[in-house]
Amino acid sequence: AYSQSPKKAGLPREVLKWLQSLDLSFSPKNARRDFSNGYLVAEIFSWYFPKDFHMHSYDNGASLATKQSNWSQIDKFFVKHCIGLSKEVIDGTIHCKPGAAELLVQDIYCILTNRRIQTIQRVEQEFTDKAYQEQLPMVARATASVAIKNNLCLSEVIAEPNIMANQRKALTIIHRHIEQRKEERNQDPNRFNVKPTLGEQAVRLAPLLAHQSEPELQINSSHVAC
Repeated sequence: AYSQSPKKAGLPREVLKWLQSLDLSFSPKNARRDFSNGYLVAEIFSWYFPKDFHMHSYDNGASLATKQSNWSQIDKFFVKHCIGLSKEVIDGTIHCKPGAAELLVQDIYCILTNRRIQTIQRVEQEFTDKAYQEQLPMVARATASVAIKNNLCLSEVIAEPNIMANQRKALTIIHRHIEQRKEERNQDPNRFNVKPTLGEQAVRLAPLLAHQSEPELQINSSHVAC
């Protein structure tokens, strides 16, 4: 029950109404899944730039090759018209990272309609399941291996064949997991049977210089001299 992040409905009401007004080929129900292959993104832009988007060139499939083909064509359009969508957001959308597709659709809405979203839902640029893990009880939180599985998608590894790059991503996830475990130990030391160190157990007296006046220091020094 705790192995997967909850589905992100995630889109503000005005964005959903805007999507419905475009009369798309199908209504997006799961943003993370429905926008990952770029087909709906191309269809949205085709309403505003019909000469630049020919939908017969796009495939509504789920394979990584289909996603890369669709997004490659979309990226050429972005470069041509200087549309500055974040590469991290696009990559997160392709690989179904938590919150990436929702953020992408909101940014597209602002660009095409020239409007601002009052309650725009911003998420971490890393697009991890950190927020979800923090909502779980400590006993149900992911282990290091599960954290890698949840935050490093297979499609992401296949799309980036560089072994060193994938190793760096895995090490970053492990480092983040270790830091989270340290926070948990600090929050609940009794559960983890954390014992105080010798330094913490030692009685620490306040410095004498901070609590004694000059005459007292002279008297003490004279006693020492005797």
